[in-house]
Amino acid sequence: MSGARGRQPRSKPTPPDAPIQAEGKGKASPAGGSKRPLAAKTVWVITDGKAGMEVQCVGVAKALGAEPVIKRVAPRWLWRFFAPWGPADPAERIGQEGSQFAPPWPDLAIATGRQSIPYLRALRRQAGKATYTVVIQNPRTGSGTADLICVPKHDGMAGKNILTTLTAPHGFSPELLAKLRKSPPPEISSLPKPHIMVALGGPNAVYRFTQEDEARLAHSIASLAELGASFMITPSRRTPSGLLDAVIEAAPADRRLVWEGQGENPYGLYLANADQLIVTADSVNMVGEACATGRPVYVFKPHGGSAKFVWFHASLRQYGATRTLPDRFGALETWTYAPLDSAADIAREIERRWLERQETVS
Repeated sequence: MSGARGRQPRSKPTPPDAPIQAEGKGKASPAGGSKRPLAAKTVWVITDGKAGMEVQCVGVAKALGAEPVIKRVAPRWLWRFFAPWGPADPAERIGQEGSQFAPPWPDLAIATGRQSIPYLRALRRQAGKATYTVVIQNPRTGSGTADLICVPKHDGMAGKNILTTLTAPHGFSPELLAKLRKSPPPEISSLPKPHIMVALGGPNAVYRFTQEDEARLAHSIASLAELGASFMITPSRRTPSGLLDAVIEAAPADRRLVWEGQGENPYGLYLANADQLIVTADSVNMVGEACATGRPVYVFKPHGGSAKFVWFHASLRQYGATRTLPDRFGALETWTYAPLDSAADIAREIERRWLERQETVS
């Protein structure tokens, strides 16, 4: 892990929701082990390689106890333009020798992202019931796209083969978080408590970060510093330099760790060892990962937003996981809730439906 109490030379950081080495009902089953029905089966993960997409599918595969085979697609411009509704790029030669999509077909295929959908549909046509197909997130092509479609509740989809969860799946299982908490590195353990993780996103299609937003977030963090908190700060690729600078300046130099792209990403260690977390509202993935900890999560809302984001954040507040970040803290708050683990919830539903399929085809 690379962390520093001062500044490090800036480079373009890996997004904090990048795949780690290696959400929905009930407690998570332990990942791994031959007792899981799909643990020893072949599982394909199909994405266009975006880290934030791939990590969701990999998280579900890991929750099944399986080691996924990663299939990344890169359709040419015409087929990319018509995705997800059009056909797969014929250059892939799906089903033919030499293609990455060729027999023997997998027992399970998990896909996410609009570019992956034509390939999953083609796989489903050729493999038939030999492959159980799952889509993470709304495919935009209807419920007949896959055997099971898993979407956040704020998407508003419903149907017999639709599973809804409060958060998106990820790889931070209860077991992994417990492991990361067991022996924190000295950089973290030497910081005074409470440890506050600050996970920064940035502008996207619906949110923008103004100078006023930067000042509000910095003011809130400075008030936490007055109460004795220490900070573990990590940006994403979308984080504006002004936002990161404002947050760093608000956190005392002797009570902060800042990761800016040098060395191994400590995101998982920060997540697991935080007593409280601050996450910007623009990242569904980072907010969901924060809610896997069971620790208090404050959400900072910049200018902008959309109906889906409003619904998403309202659902997490109603669940009891998050609160809106105040402009100024007068005292440290704390609350508890059952950690959200959508990957485990999705994995259990896949197992249940896959076993039912086996009874009908055997």
